[in-house]
Amino acid sequence: MDVQALTQASDQALDAGEDVLRKSPEANTDVPAIFRNAPSGVEFKKLRKRLLRQTREAIEDYGMAPVLEPGAARPKWLVCLSGGKDSYSLLAILIEMRWRGLLNVDLIACNLDQAQPGFPPDILPKWFADNEIENVIVREDTYSIVTDKIPAHRTYCSLCSRLRRGILYRIAREQGCEAIVLGHHREDILETFFMNLFHGGRLASMPPKLLNDEGDLLVLRPLAYAAESDIAKFARGMEFPIIPCNLCGSQDGLQREAVKKMLQDWERQTPGRLGVMARALANSRPSHLLDRSLYDFEGLRPGTGAGAAALAGEAEEPCAASLAMTDKLFANE
Repeated sequence: MDVQALTQASDQALDAGEDVLRKSPEANTDVPAIFRNAPSGVEFKKLRKRLLRQTREAIEDYGMAPVLEPGAARPKWLVCLSGGKDSYSLLAILIEMRWRGLLNVDLIACNLDQAQPGFPPDILPKWFADNEIENVIVREDTYSIVTDKIPAHRTYCSLCSRLRRGILYRIAREQGCEAIVLGHHREDILETFFMNLFHGGRLASMPPKLLNDEGDLLVLRPLAYAAESDIAKFARGMEFPIIPCNLCGSQDGLQREAVKKMLQDWERQTPGRLGVMARALANSRPSHLLDRSLYDFEGLRPGTGAGAAALAGEAEEPCAASLAMTDKLFANE
């Protein structure tokens, strides 16, 4: 089945599901518990469809879920739940995909309690129980390690992330999972790209699918196509019990926050720009960059035919910036 047919079939299934969700909560026994009190308004329905479609497309485009042979056991995914809007939304969307037969994997929600002062230990266990979600909660005092090793005026994110990732790998192995699944969205990926560009001197970002260094676990980001604003609206509509991060989230002047503000300003000035930038990350042209390890510049010579074959028409394609400037210059003619 092609992508268009899959999209149509999924939309029809979603419409049918919405008819069920419009009933009273008492009648919604055949839908996932997490959606029994979901909003049934038209705008939320469109939002939910869009996020479902974008998540499914990312999973299909990057081959995140394996094609199973008949009778084969379903793989397990460890869905990392921090208590923020992104991870709540990710888990809800994956649960809906499972319910609609669009995702043939088992899901285990995982919260890593990092012993941050003031972290409410009762919210997530109750939420998991109320919504009938299989889960594992692990407490590891990474907070003390991070605050001990990093001066108060420095950012904690790098060390905190490394410690957290190592623990999540261990939990995934203990639970028999083939992947850990993270709630990073389109803006997270763009922010990481610009962080690497401005401060790391390299073109790199967060890939939607990554194999860990040991080669035994995948790291997946199914929300790679989803806009942060859509996720925020979805989380508000679902009334998730958001738990703020009081570690890195409490530090002012982070470089990532500066990049985030830059991207938000660009989007306000030119709506749709972030979508174009995100598509660019999946449309690289090594022959038009400077990386000699990706393209044989030394072997490029006139008259050999090698250049045309390698470029496959790239050299004749006009520069997008030139096209935009031309459109602007001649807009009034």
